[in-house]
Amino acid sequence: MTRLWDKGLPLDERVLRYTAGEDHRLDSRLVEYDVRGSSAHARMLAKQGLISEDDAEAICAGLQDLQEAHKRGEWQIELEDEDVHTALEIRLTTKVGEPGARLHLGRSRNDQVLTALRLYLSDAADELAARVGGLRDAIAGLVDRQGALRIPGYTHMQQAMPSSVALWCGAFDEAFADAAEGLEGAKRRIRKNPLGSAAGYGTPGLPLDRAMTTELLDFESTQDPVTAVQLSRGKAESGLLFEIALLMQDLGRMASDLLLFYTQEFAYVGLGKDVTTGSSIMPQKRNPDVLELVRAASATSLACLDETLMITAKLPSGYQRDLQRLKPPLFRGIDLCIESVDIMAHLIGTLEFKGDNIRLDDGIFATEEAYRLVVEEGLPFRDAYRRVAKSLAES
Repeated sequence: MTRLWDKGLPLDERVLRYTAGEDHRLDSRLVEYDVRGSSAHARMLAKQGLISEDDAEAICAGLQDLQEAHKRGEWQIELEDEDVHTALEIRLTTKVGEPGARLHLGRSRNDQVLTALRLYLSDAADELAARVGGLRDAIAGLVDRQGALRIPGYTHMQQAMPSSVALWCGAFDEAFADAAEGLEGAKRRIRKNPLGSAAGYGTPGLPLDRAMTTELLDFESTQDPVTAVQLSRGKAESGLLFEIALLMQDLGRMASDLLLFYTQEFAYVGLGKDVTTGSSIMPQKRNPDVLELVRAASATSLACLDETLMITAKLPSGYQRDLQRLKPPLFRGIDLCIESVDIMAHLIGTLEFKGDNIRLDDGIFATEEAYRLVVEEGLPFRDAYRRVAKSLAES
């Protein structure tokens, strides 16, 4: 195995394992995106006369074949490959011969990985927004089923004012609509094309057409100057994880409400048997584990964000290998959010508020009564407030 940076010198196996880290496992999701970036790069090189059209066609066809073979499970990225970039280029060169060895002209693994990552992150943001849409559909279904049912509204964990299932759902629906907008907004930094910046200082002497790859890859702009690319590492990742953290906090708060409502003391809601688990010692138990894990997942999401911010916080400009460690928290945060949104959407579909168990305290209508006195008797609100408070104290 000859890695892209290999100069024929021996490499200690321990160094390989430490520097490759998790990339050979994590990079599986980047195969199709590295193929897209590499194909666009090859077509640009051909247009600029830096490789032949025949070579570009061989490269693109070979990469497409490798992507399809990877989907079929015919090959995987191995530790010896180190990452997706070596895995694809070595297999491409074996497959198509000399044209494969021409592909890396005018780029570095530094802009190559960032191109693949940003293409992936753009799709991930869209997928997350679509999953949030599914969750909002589940909430809308609950409103259709039971929206008119009155429930207490709480402040300070005390019944405060009357609410309803529709109002409770509406608060979270607005939060998740905001999350979808936030995910779209996070693409502002993702949609900048880093390809052609190479190791951070461009490609002196090569007439690359970066605008062409921007168009081919459907980026919104070409990131410029080239020195800005490596300085921006971690910002798009952190921006997306920030929106994920906010989304997961709202999911956690919804889970917290439902966990309270599910207790025997409240018994406001029932959950489908297929979304609860049992106890190994207590035969009677049906446990809302899903909700507890969703509530805890917000902490993991915040930790993923913190990790990405701390990795980049004190780095000097230019590429530093520290940036490789952005992938684990980034992918972990995205995957956990997708799983949590989906499982909550499923759970909401089984949820039933138990109207017979829901009691509204008489005092919950106090504010409404004060408003009635203002409207019907013309009292100043503060006087109406005191009259109602006195009446309640004497009753």
